[in-house]
Amino acid sequence: MLNTQIPRPALILGLAGTLPFIWGVITGLSPELALWTAQNLSPRLAAPTVHVTYGTIILAFMSGVLWGFATKTFGRQEILCYILSIAPALWAFFMPARTASEAAISLMIGFAVLVGIDALFSSWGLTPQWWMRLRILLTAIVVACLALGVIL
Repeated sequence: MLNTQIPRPALILGLAGTLPFIWGVITGLSPELALWTAQNLSPRLAAPTVHVTYGTIILAFMSGVLWGFATKTFGRQEILCYILSIAPALWAFFMPARTASEAAISLMIGFAVLVGIDALFSSWGLTPQWWMRLRILLTAIVVACLALGVIL
């Protein structure tokens, strides 16, 4: 029997990792809260900057996760997996964007490609069996927040 249940710590920490994206939406909806955040915490923590900054960090972080999965491979698959594992970080660094909205759209593309790479690695048995359930959930939240950030 396959163990597809997401471990509680992974689920809780994964959902906690979406909080900056959710905070970006909240500060995008409330100019007063965005101003308070910028004045009392940091301008980087208010929309739209929090989406771009944190999204870039998370794409780079996920490259590291993929790199870890790539260590389970050999030969041609090994080469392909290592190349694919650095793609999200390179995309985050080189993503085309002149404005925060363009950056958010580039990040949405990056996260969509990332979940595709996750699915590929999962199909090759490189990830835990529950991995895609977690990744689809988190990606849906992240992309929805980024999309709302563009709309706001």
